[in-house]
Amino acid sequence: MDGPLWTPSAERVGKANMTHFRTWLNDRKGLDLQDYGAMWEWSVNERADFWQYLWEYTAILGSKGWDEVLTDGDDMMRSRWFSGSRTNFAENLLRFPLGKPTTFGGRILDGRDPSNVDALVFTAESSKRRSISYSELLDLVSRTAAALRREGVVEGDRVAGFMPNMIETVAAMLATTSIGAIWSSCSPDFGIKGVFDRFGQIGPKVLFTADGYLYNGKEFDSLERVRSVMEQIPSIERVVVVPLLSWNNGTDLDLGAVPKAIGFEDLIGDGPVPEIDFAQLPFHHPVYIMYSSGTTGVPKCIVHGAGGTLLQHMKELGLHTDLKPSDRIFYFTTCGWMMWNWLVSSLSIGATLLLYDGNPFFPGPDRLFQLADDEGMTIFGTSARYLSAVEKSGLRPGEEYSLGTLRTMTSTGSPLSIESFQFVYREIKEDINLASIAGGTDIISCFGLGNPTLPVWAGELQVRGLGMKVDAFDEDGNPVRGVNGELVCTASFPSQPIYFWNDPGDEKYHSAYFDVYPNVWRHGDFITITEHDGIVMVGRSDATLNPGGIRIGTAEIYRQVMTVDEVVDSIVIGQDWEDDTRVVLFVILKEGLELDEDLVKRIKTTIRSNTTPRHVPAKVIQVPDIPRTISGKKVELAVRKVVHGNEVRNRDALANPEALDHFVDLDELKD
Repeated sequence: MDGPLWTPSAERVGKANMTHFRTWLNDRKGLDLQDYGAMWEWSVNERADFWQYLWEYTAILGSKGWDEVLTDGDDMMRSRWFSGSRTNFAENLLRFPLGKPTTFGGRILDGRDPSNVDALVFTAESSKRRSISYSELLDLVSRTAAALRREGVVEGDRVAGFMPNMIETVAAMLATTSIGAIWSSCSPDFGIKGVFDRFGQIGPKVLFTADGYLYNGKEFDSLERVRSVMEQIPSIERVVVVPLLSWNNGTDLDLGAVPKAIGFEDLIGDGPVPEIDFAQLPFHHPVYIMYSSGTTGVPKCIVHGAGGTLLQHMKELGLHTDLKPSDRIFYFTTCGWMMWNWLVSSLSIGATLLLYDGNPFFPGPDRLFQLADDEGMTIFGTSARYLSAVEKSGLRPGEEYSLGTLRTMTSTGSPLSIESFQFVYREIKEDINLASIAGGTDIISCFGLGNPTLPVWAGELQVRGLGMKVDAFDEDGNPVRGVNGELVCTASFPSQPIYFWNDPGDEKYHSAYFDVYPNVWRHGDFITITEHDGIVMVGRSDATLNPGGIRIGTAEIYRQVMTVDEVVDSIVIGQDWEDDTRVVLFVILKEGLELDEDLVKRIKTTIRSNTTPRHVPAKVIQVPDIPRTISGKKVELAVRKVVHGNEVRNRDALANPEALDHFVDLDELKD
């Protein structure tokens, strides 16, 4: 394709928060930044100034300013930001109902009455719906925080959520962080071992759980697993049970004989709403504990600081996503994926969050597009896998739904193919900013992002994020352009982990990111930085294929395979073979189809014609299922282990661990 898929109108560029920020920098700070490229260069070369000015622009609430913006700035692991400052994460997310309007650069964004503005709208898979205003949310958080204090929760304690993506989950997180305690969550479809592997490491004092969850038209009880978890994690002093199944069915909440359990409503009580006390804490005070996927060992517990998370999210939401208080933002996510934490930070801008829990394809592939129309959705967040599945289903959302309010679509989780980019503009909406974004749990944010003021090119993340000194390195640590390289970040940024839990001497932290290139963050992805200064995500570098010593990213193969109409999904690995590596491709086909020689030939021809002979798989094998993490990512390394007869120790980290059985001792791989 010769030109971009989408170019923003002059009106849209003029109204964008990104444009206002650049103008504000030029006018107030005496800079001369003519475009985004110049602004990015300045933001990474003058990092201390950039993050200081962003704090000022977004009007971060705090009880004390900083003594120094950046200390030890040349040491990526030891750098510290905004030393001496005192803030509270929850207070900044609740600024609107607290009567402290959101402002960008002195421009008041929100003058509405918080009692008349939805903060959260929850829709269950059954289509039952609840909403809560900003004023009601503040009251709910105040009651929950007071209840947690009565339960003995203090600064630094851990509070865990084994919860669906619903209103009470957000309220519990805000109440926890208002005290200065640390929030950690995973989705209720985790198995007992998966929950223990995470929460068992951090020793939570209080556990929030729903009585169950809905998925694919079925009800699943959570309380039986909670009883087992209680037996294994003695630190839990209180279990708070939130009604979801009982709310959905109109029945009374049953605590299921769970020890130390209390219903949510009984916990918070009634009567006058207590005044909330927001603990004022250092910039690097821990706010979240996140987890690595855990597919190659016990999950690493990644601890994130409140200030860095807040500042980074406000930048990404307010500038790169162009979020405004009038927006109704949605992200299809569970509470076990960092996109939930990212979504919840939208409260800091006064937007309405649309929460959904359940199967996005139930009762049909149009479920979320119906939700978009019903709720006036303006920003639609999803995954590359979801968009590919919608296309394969034959749905044409733009023909069947208005989508009149929708102006931005974001995608992450895995690389978004050129074909999926084209599908969005052809079959969903022509005038939309499709922002493929990429980062990770490790940084609770993104390296590559959208930009509402720039064109969208097929297959590319539009920009490197402001303040993120992202580059592509070859094996010798040299920057490269137009070819595959390791995604690296060569300068520190505020949302780096502050530490890993139970990691004396920061040994796990160092080995996770800094073992390959000294003092340079290596993220574990292959990327190409393009002539447009955008990013193409090539695939995980730790799942790199090396036939004949040539490094190949898996995304390059997936992109071609998914153009074959019969193929629904695929996973590719490198199999050790005759002192080399051969490429093996596993495919799921449409229901009722069987893999035959003609289809294998067509798959191989498609790959060869659009890549190189090295990309062509030596074997193509049909399987009924493909293993994925809870957040939906393919696990090439786990499949590779099984193929080579090695044990996958943490099967509970997978959404469908039984899928690994389809790759055991395959006759097709013995010759």
